[in-house]
Amino acid sequence: MEKFVLRGLQENYEKIIRKCGIDFIKLKDLEVCCGSPVLNAGYSTDFKDLVHKNYKTFKEHRVKKIITPCPACFKTFKMEYPKFLENFDIEVEHVTQTIANAIKNGKLKTKESNKPIKVTYHDPCHLGRYCGVYEEPRDILKALGYEIVEMKFNKKNSWCCGGGGGLKANYPELSEEIAKERIKQALETKTQILITTCPLCYSCLKEVTEKNNSKMKVEELSELVQVMEKL
Repeated sequence: MEKFVLRGLQENYEKIIRKCGIDFIKLKDLEVCCGSPVLNAGYSTDFKDLVHKNYKTFKEHRVKKIITPCPACFKTFKMEYPKFLENFDIEVEHVTQTIANAIKNGKLKTKESNKPIKVTYHDPCHLGRYCGVYEEPRDILKALGYEIVEMKFNKKNSWCCGGGGGLKANYPELSEEIAKERIKQALETKTQILITTCPLCYSCLKEVTEKNNSKMKVEELSELVQVMEKL
């Protein structure tokens, strides 16, 4: 879970996961960063240290499965950790997969909106292009009664939000221009709600819409599930 920023989203997902009937623990200060920023910056030795430190903590607490709402953490745990740990035996799941499966299996009852609302969906790079998770977030939105109007660039061709890879920290002006272009693409769908399942994408796109007084409203998926489930 997100420990340091956007804690409201973390709380949303905790409530949703409990509604799914899943018992879980949070390791809080015992775990460290997944290592994605370190690996992307080229510090493979430091990344390896983080991998072993986290894995040791996970095993000490008998962790069998990791559920995370962060696409970067999901990609890192699922695809990168096995490259550095031959014995990595922990199942990794993005929270949208968890929720979609719970809805499909009848463990999570969703309440549809009275009137279908048209929205558009932004595919996070790490969740979509890197890990191939495209349908689960869309299945959740459909289960909630939303009608999805796809942007021109979606799924594997999705436009980046501009916030990943250290771009926002190192080149904020370029990051903002990329986010502006993505918002423009969203507005072309004639919808007024842009939904994403990545805290970083959410933060980056929301900041730009608010700064520029855009008509587009940016929502993170957990905010919609929370409202529809009346948690």
